Amino acid sequence: MKETKKHTTWESLPDTLTAQQICEFLGISRKTVYELFKVPVEQGGIPNFEIGNSIRVEKTDFKIWINQLKEKKQA
Repeated sequence: MKETKKHTTWESLPDTLTAQQICEFLGISRKTVYELFKVPVEQGGIPNFEIGNSIRVEKTDFKIWINQLKEKKQA
């Protein structure tokens, strides 16, 4: 069985993220990540883009998204 690398720090994340990497990092299900991909960014969804049938997220956009959630919580 192939062992996958678990991403637990910002430094361990690649520049372009998959749903699997995001769910490992956040500790949520991959289904939840895909549901957040469907939500418009303006309504709290994760910013993403498609390459063929694959959905990817830029690490910088992901970090901005996390910071916006934290700011919203503090407001």
